[in-house]
Amino acid sequence: MKVGFIGIGNMASAIIKGMIQQGHTKSEDIYVTNRTSDKLAAFTAETHTIACASNEELIKSVDVVVLATKPTTLPAILPALSSTIQQHDPLIVSIAAGTTLEQLANLLGEKSKNPIIRAMPNLNSMIGEGMTAVCGNAAASAEQVTFILDMFKAIGEAVELEEKDFSTFTAIAGSSPAYAFLFIDSLARGAVKNGMPKDLATKIAAQAVLGSAKMILESDQSPWNLIDQVCSPGGTTVAGIVALEDEKFISTVIKGVDATIAKDQELMQG
Repeated sequence: MKVGFIGIGNMASAIIKGMIQQGHTKSEDIYVTNRTSDKLAAFTAETHTIACASNEELIKSVDVVVLATKPTTLPAILPALSSTIQQHDPLIVSIAAGTTLEQLANLLGEKSKNPIIRAMPNLNSMIGEGMTAVCGNAAASAEQVTFILDMFKAIGEAVELEEKDFSTFTAIAGSSPAYAFLFIDSLARGAVKNGMPKDLATKIAAQAVLGSAKMILESDQSPWNLIDQVCSPGGTTVAGIVALEDEKFISTVIKGVDATIAKDQELMQG
């Protein structure tokens, strides 16, 4: 399949490079456009992908069109491309945050019956460790959804998710890197308070959190069971766990998730 990207920002660049490196799609089967011609020329020279002079040219050349622009630009872009999209009927994939399948279909026009897939990759996709949620409309086939899942697995992991759960996904995958960064920085500051240099403390804390995440993914045990393994009776770790929970650590994290979900739904409604 030939895949086109409208926009080659940081996320699109990461996806494209991952697709090529993982052998998902050959570079000569990837077409790109960008508002800045110099950036487009430099990117295609680096990746050996195909530059298109216009979005219309791209749509005519590919089987899949990835909308990799800011959400605020879609109302200006999609209606103008609607007739070309209807004529050539590519699979439309959007990575625009907060833009629903229904909204995308409306932007394509009332008569649109195009297969549309909404995908939500997170920041860590830029280092090949992303987590992406994928959801297709009724016109999107199982084969098309699988193709897009595999595309995003080239830059991490991907799961098919009902659209009603996208706000929750935003909280536990889209926003959670910021929570994890805050947690790592807090651990490091605790070490600084006790005399350790900040750079060294941050490195130690980040590696410990990375290893802990891998332990959960590679183990058949729940996080709570793993906590029990670290907590020796009367030991240092259980003392820290009790201190965190005295300050309502678990319920505070849950409140953060709730607040993120509420804000995401508010933005979509707005």
